[in-house]
Amino acid sequence: MSQALDILRRHFGYDQFRLQQPQIIETLINGGDALVLMPTGGGKSLCYQIPAMVRDGVAIVISPLIALMQDQVDALAQNGINAAFLNSSQSPEQQQQVTRQLLNNEIEMLYVAPERALTEGFLRLLEQCNIALFAIDEAHCVSQWGHDFRRDYQSLYRLHDLFPQIPRIALTATADKRTRQEIEQQLRLQDAAKFVHSFDRPNIFYRISEGSNNRQRLWNFVRENHTADSGIVYCLSRKQVESTAAWLCDKGRDALPYHAGLDNATRARHQRHFLQQENVIIVATIAFGMGIDKPDVRFVAHLNLPKNIESYYQETGRAGRDGQPANAWLAYGLQDIIMLRQMMQQSDSDEQYKRVLHNKMEAMLGLCEQTQCRRQTLLNYFGESLAEPCGHCDNCIEPPQTWDATEASRMALSCVIRTGQRFGVNYVIDVLMGKEQERILQNNHHQLSTFGIGNLDAAEWRSLFRQLIALGYLVSDVDSYGALKLHPDSKPLLKGEQDLYLRKFEREIKPATTGRKDKKTTVRVADTPLFDALRDHRKQLADEQGVPPYVILHDKTLHELCRQRPASSAQLATIIGIGARKLELYGRDLIDIISQHPLEKTLDNTLSDTINETLKLHTNGLEPDAIATQRELSLTSIYSHLSSAISADVLALDEVIKIDRAQLDEIVYSIEMVHSEGDFKLRKVYESLDRRYDYNILNCVNASLSL
Repeated sequence: MSQALDILRRHFGYDQFRLQQPQIIETLINGGDALVLMPTGGGKSLCYQIPAMVRDGVAIVISPLIALMQDQVDALAQNGINAAFLNSSQSPEQQQQVTRQLLNNEIEMLYVAPERALTEGFLRLLEQCNIALFAIDEAHCVSQWGHDFRRDYQSLYRLHDLFPQIPRIALTATADKRTRQEIEQQLRLQDAAKFVHSFDRPNIFYRISEGSNNRQRLWNFVRENHTADSGIVYCLSRKQVESTAAWLCDKGRDALPYHAGLDNATRARHQRHFLQQENVIIVATIAFGMGIDKPDVRFVAHLNLPKNIESYYQETGRAGRDGQPANAWLAYGLQDIIMLRQMMQQSDSDEQYKRVLHNKMEAMLGLCEQTQCRRQTLLNYFGESLAEPCGHCDNCIEPPQTWDATEASRMALSCVIRTGQRFGVNYVIDVLMGKEQERILQNNHHQLSTFGIGNLDAAEWRSLFRQLIALGYLVSDVDSYGALKLHPDSKPLLKGEQDLYLRKFEREIKPATTGRKDKKTTVRVADTPLFDALRDHRKQLADEQGVPPYVILHDKTLHELCRQRPASSAQLATIIGIGARKLELYGRDLIDIISQHPLEKTLDNTLSDTINETLKLHTNGLEPDAIATQRELSLTSIYSHLSSAISADVLALDEVIKIDRAQLDEIVYSIEMVHSEGDFKLRKVYESLDRRYDYNILNCVNASLSL
């Protein structure tokens, strides 16, 4: 493993492996097979890239994502690794060149799609090569029950039949127990070493809410939390994708649509813009995202209900790959539930497949409707337990209120029955609310006992019906144009034999926050000028080379450069993410940029960002009242920041307040006397001095004393 660790340091710039990477890598180096389940951002690629460089020959990497192969190869080139791809985007001349490199042993890794990997021509080509290993990425695509099923994946077992001595590794970030079993069976990996990592992504804050006007709620969320961040917004239809992207552009954001209805050139252009630029929002159907290796996606939002938890987990996992705080935000409504169930019922699939889809959708609804910790439920779905609530989801931060909906639910079910189980949600609600509309009068439903009963308004009734449908008490009949019908499970509730508590309807639309705004960025105020300069330089290099900025250097590496401020090549080589090749390419320029942005002594401290923001304005010559005005904070808060700086020996007292020696001695004497009494309160000092000095002055003087 010493050679593997040397490659990790020299090419990738990391000092140590993560999670079970050492065991996986050693398994492959020794010629064994491996099945790896590792969360997005966990370092799956290194599990086959490093063995590929240790073992003799070329690694054949099966990837379903032709559009991303170029980025994967570019990223390896930045680390001094020879890699290539073969796909339909290349000209015949380009494909011939790659073939020559392959036969001449000039390539360490070759990326191909599963369709090409199984062609007779490619298999004959492999017979002429020295193969190091086969890596099957996104292995969940093999499952017919999965959300990304690719039929060609089910035939990849042929590679093992033809090359039985070559080690294989299958990798995925998303697989429940059924999918794992199918991966083993279809790829014949029953005897492979299994490496199942935690599915937990602790840096992601989960928020799920039901209601109307999802688009405006999305904007509230983005405006409050992500004014200048990259993000992905998922929609159910192409039309919604287009309109939402245009709407976000009207709001001043750089937003682009992505869906299967766009031509290949447009999709590729939009994807590259998203990868290479910062602060871009991509609005997409589920056609976008698998394999996207953009580490600084700060949020993933869903404007519709995902079909299953696997889809939700994989799509939200595209946020925060760099380990920094990120948001997963979902808004859904009654129509989403009805539409998904209609799509499922109208499917041409057999009944067994429909039952599987139904169960998966019910699990997704359960995640949405529950009142307990989201993360515990999410992990439990994948067979993993979390002993305590996570404290980092909406239900943990803002526990939802519940109410006894038993009687109201019985009224709703009774009204569905009395109207003949022939009408949809809106009509039944109108009857319950006693609306004398022409259609209701014509049907004589104004004479029903359920006409105008209850004291809920339209929004509250709608929330109740949504939950009754989600919980399976009511079904929406596709063949009857969405008419509501009672499920047999509703009988105990209807007869009063069962109580039902539901989530209380939240009327107000509140901007969604993570509850951790203080962790939104890891850049200290003092480091902001250097971080911005490094990011600008990275952007310039990326534009010149036609690659995404993170391929040059990850944000995590920029943060380390700001924190450590290396002044030599030897020091620079210790920074995470800078291997020998990047040191050679970019080292001199990085050291020059760092030297041009020396750290201000006053701001080189361990105080909070908000205190340092005040300090920065203070060192620029602004008075406390001017700082308070500019920062929109109270004068007391500003003086509190300054007193903290005084206490930490960052500022001297006379840099903050101007009083003569006699006044200072008087205040100091009073403070010392109150301290000597053993129960120090600044108010006692204030009173002992006959209220002649305001609290801000007293606080600063007290901070200057080591008492």
